[in-house]
Formats: sequence, structure tokens, C-alpha cells
Amino acid sequence: MTIIKMEPSKNPSDKIKDKLFQMRREAEERDAQRTANKSGHPYVNLITAPINIEALSLISQDQAQKAKAAPFEIKEKKVALAVFDPNDSNTKELIEQLKSRGFNLSIFVVSLNSLKHAWSFYKFVTEKVKEITGRIRIDEEKLTNLKEKLISINDIKTTIQKLNNTAYTGEILEVVLAGGLSNRASDIHFEPTENFAKLRIRIDGLLHDVFNELKKNIYEHLVSRIKLLSGLKINIHDEPQDGRFTIKLPQKDVEVRVAVAPSEFGEVIVMRLLDPEVINLSLTDLGIRDDDLEIIKNELKRPNGMILNTGPTGSGKTTTLYAFLNYKKKPEIKIITIEDPIEYHLEGIEQTQVDEEAGYTFANGLRSLMRQDPDVILVGEIRDKETAEIAIQAALTGHLVFSTLHTNTAAGAIPRLLDLGVKSSSIGPALNLVIAQRLVRRLCESCKMPEEIDENLKIKIEKFLNSLPKRVNRENFKEIKIFKPTGCVKCNNTGYKGRIGIFELFLNDPEYEKILVNSTEAGLSSHKTLEELISQQAGESTIRDFALEQGMVTMQQDGILKVISGMTTFEEVEGVTGPIFL
Repeated sequence: MTIIKMEPSKNPSDKIKDKLFQMRREAEERDAQRTANKSGHPYVNLITAPINIEALSLISQDQAQKAKAAPFEIKEKKVALAVFDPNDSNTKELIEQLKSRGFNLSIFVVSLNSLKHAWSFYKFVTEKVKEITGRIRIDEEKLTNLKEKLISINDIKTTIQKLNNTAYTGEILEVVLAGGLSNRASDIHFEPTENFAKLRIRIDGLLHDVFNELKKNIYEHLVSRIKLLSGLKINIHDEPQDGRFTIKLPQKDVEVRVAVAPSEFGEVIVMRLLDPEVINLSLTDLGIRDDDLEIIKNELKRPNGMILNTGPTGSGKTTTLYAFLNYKKKPEIKIITIEDPIEYHLEGIEQTQVDEEAGYTFANGLRSLMRQDPDVILVGEIRDKETAEIAIQAALTGHLVFSTLHTNTAAGAIPRLLDLGVKSSSIGPALNLVIAQRLVRRLCESCKMPEEIDENLKIKIEKFLNSLPKRVNRENFKEIKIFKPTGCVKCNNTGYKGRIGIFELFLNDPEYEKILVNSTEAGLSSHKTLEELISQQAGESTIRDFALEQGMVTMQQDGILKVISGMTTFEEVEGVTGPIFL
């Protein structure tokens, strides 16, 4: 028996509705054709024409709907733009904006139905962006020319000023990025105001105003361009977004981390330039004194234990720990990291990144890494009890562990671990070394000038030198020289160029403790060991006193030594460590 499946017949009223709908669509297309004939522009039906997502991404969905337009094809700088009414004021404004960005436009007239069809493709913009963006290539010749032109902040300002009226957005972005790299900027800030947008760049820790009158329409296109490169949704304006892209240079790739956030007058953008040269540093490049460097090298030779680096955000902790990884990197040693996020890519090292949404936290990631047979583990940050306990367990079971804590001093690391809930009995055996650090600006070698030292200051400095532990080599400070900043074109007239670290090292050395405990000569027969202090939940000041008795040189003392070596100034050291009383 044959069974025939019968399709339900359409209701006659539905057929009439479909017919009327079709007639309206055809009427719309005929109206569009008449508008095209009157305007002298060709007609196109976007429902049957291919929509290029890269072309559509040139403007946001809001811009497209406001102007009743849609870019639907692009080849180099030639763009096909579909419009509903070529004489509409918003449409004309969009056409001028695209022309100001350097595009050659071919205008096509379409129906509103065609435009709605094209606008529906905006949902695919983010997916397509991942395929076509994420890389900006500046060719060698152009980069060389830009670097030669943009050697100072004023050069960047002058160049952008010239481009502000006529430039293609990509050209302004190239100038900003090349200028930032040429001037060693760490961050680039775009900040919209009521009528303009501001450009500021951070050099050696300080923000500098570059250009305050970037035209609003150019800035809006710049925002779209940066979002496109970073794989962000260009049609989202009221939510924060994070992304990244890569600058492809002849000798290196520079990662750019992008953060976009809504503000009163538009979207704020901060781009962090992650120049690989910053982390390709040896231990000697960090500015660590010889006696401290010897301690660090000895601790890095150990097969197990924990080395912690403390300090606020932006104090150079990551750079220091990456230098440690570079020092340890050998074919026979397996190094794994877990970071949030991965800022710099290190060759020959396995790097993993925290993904909270996927459940890959520092703690879970570290637990997983332990099963990968590592010799050295870098944990980006210890934030909670679970991560701290797993890291300490790793240090106690044959692994060398590096990590960071947000404390102000080296001595503060132990109370912080106790506050997190770590057992006091496990901290002492696991902890090898704590390093606290800050960054100060280095005097410009091209323009620094010697400063006269009065007798009173000389006496104070001599007294200061005599108070330091014996391991600090006095021979290095026989000739005291103090310099002051003056300013020149090479340092943007600031008097400073580059930064240098100031450090304090708290060494957990049981052998040294025995010497102190048994030293009746020093009157320390009642001296307690570090493990005893930890078990008694000793505070930061008590542990700091213990560290000073052991011979710790504080960050401020290290800073003063760098001042009298002609590297920096008292003002810089005071800025990060507090008032200096010699």
C-alpha cells in the first residue's frame, strides 16, 4: 500500500498576503530604480548581490542606519556604497567621511528592503573580523621614514596636525603606533571630549599630552579601525571590550593590547604596546647591584623553592620574572607559565593563559601544570589561598616556582600569605627569596648635568654608606657624583630617558640565621628564627626588622645608591619610596 503524504494547503488569505507583500517589494525596487535614474547613479538589488563583510565593517551599524547606507564591496581603496537617497544630508555626510579616509566611492541606489538585508549581515562582522584582522603591517621603508620623523612627542603632534583634515584613518594610526614605538611608549590613550578627541602617550611611567584636537569624525573612524584590527564588535558602543592585534615589523612583532570603554563623549581607547625588546633582558640589564645579583643567581641555581616578586601594578615585576626565565632557559629544563593574560610570548617556554569562564583559574591551571613534569613554574599572580597552597606545595616537591604578590615591601609577603590562610608551617621551608621593587626614571645620558654637593650632604652620604651591610662594595662609591636633569630633544625635554629598577631582597637563609642566633658578640643570643616568627604570626614591621638584621638593603637605600652613582635623582626615589632622611 502506498502512502502519500499530503501537504496542508495554504489558507487563501495567506496567499493574498504573500501576493501583496511581493507587490510592495517590487514597487520598492521600481521606486529605487527611478531614484537611480534621476540621480545618475546605478541601481542594485542587494538581495541578489554578494555582501562583503570587510566592506560592511568600514562603518558601524549605527552609522549605516543613520545614513541609510551600506558599503557592500571593497577592493583596496575602492568601495561600493549602497544608499537609499543620494541627496539625504546624513548620506552626504557619510560619503564625505569615507572620502576623507581615502576611499574612492562608487555610489549605488537601493531600496530600504535591500539595505535591511545588508544590515542583517552585521551579526557576522565579529566572526569575519577574526579572519581579516589582528595584524597591521608597516613596511621597513615606511617605518624607517616614520621613525626618523617621529623622534619626539612634538614630531608626532606636528604630523597628526597636518593629517587631521585629510588623512586616511589608517595613516593616522600608523603615525601614532610608529611614534609610540619610536619614543618607547608603553601605552597610547585616546580620550574623546565634547568636540574633539585627545591623544596621550605614556613614556617612562608618565603620561604626555600629544594632540588635543583630533576631529570627532576622524576619531570615530579611528575607533572603528582599531576595533576591527582587535577583533572587537564595531557596532557595540555601550560596553567595555578587550582585544589585541599585532604590528608586523621587519625584525620583530609587537603585540598591542586594546581596551575600549564607554564614556560621556564617546569610547575611550587604551592601547598597550608590548615590545618584545622590553622582556629580552638579561639579569644585568635590570639594574640590580652586584651584591644583590650574586644572591639572585645563587637562588636561581636551586632546583626547588619559591621566589616571590612584590610591588604594585606597573613596577616591573613581569619584566624581572621574565629575565629569570630567560636565565633558567636551557634545552634540558622544562619551563611552564600560567598568566593572566599572556603579555609577551617567550620562545622555548610553554605559556598558558587563565580563562575564568572555562574554569581555568590560576589554581586549576597550576594543578594541571604539575602533571606536565615541569622543572620551573611561573604563576602570574598569587591571589587566593588555593593558588598559594598549590604553589607552595610545588616548591616543596622539587619545583622552582616564581610568582608575584601585591604587597609594598619584601617583608610584607609573609603576612600576606598568612592572611590568605596558608599554613605557617609550610611558608618557611618553601620560601627562598622575596624581591620587592619599584621603577624610577633614569637620567638622560645626553643632557644630565653634575650637581654641586655641599659638605653637609657629603657627610650625610658618608654616614649612610657606613650604615650599609658589608656586602655592599664601598669601592663603587668612592667618588660620589650627583646629577640633575636638564632636558634635550632626545628625552622629550624631560631630562629622563628610560627607567631602572630599585630593589630590596629578603633572603630566607637558615644557615645565616644560625650565625645570628649563635652570635653573642652581636648581642643576638635571643634572636628568633624566621620560622619561629612566622609561627607566631609576626607582623610586617617585625619581619622587616629581622630582614634588616640579616643584611637586607631596602629599596630606598638601593635608590640612594643609584642617585650617588649618577643614574637617577633623589626626587625620583622619594616619589616611589617616600621622604628620604639622610
